[in-house]
Amino acid sequence: MSEPGQNLAVPAGPGLPSGATIPAAELVERFSRSPGPGGQSVNTTDTRVELLFAPATSTAFTDAQRARLLRNLAGVMTQGQVSVVASEHRSQLRNRIAARDRLVALLREAAAPPPPPRRPTKPSRASQRRRVEAKKQLGRTKALRGRVRDE
Repeated sequence: MSEPGQNLAVPAGPGLPSGATIPAAELVERFSRSPGPGGQSVNTTDTRVELLFAPATSTAFTDAQRARLLRNLAGVMTQGQVSVVASEHRSQLRNRIAARDRLVALLREAAAPPPPPRRPTKPSRASQRRRVEAKKQLGRTKALRGRVRDE
């Protein structure tokens, strides 16, 4: 959990061997009225939080990490920025923390390298033979299911 207004720490993981620290100056928080829980107070206080981050200009990542982030976040970005919204809590502070946690999870997932490609395999000759035998046996069983005739 990271405190709002401070640098955002992204823990180490796949693609981020030593983690990353995003300076607070690279994060933009916007507040607005939330449609979520809170009753009348929600209509008068700005509890909804929108956290904006531009990975292309960030100094927290290496060039390779930045390229992978931009490639993996291309569908999420608008005007070069990643936007994360939180409005599920009644307090602005809790929504700020939730938005920061969501951004960290999004960045960790986007920074991970792609999985190794699948190596295609062939079924063994014995397994092919067993499959065909099972099909034949099922066919013989079904052939015995004809109508019963009274003669």
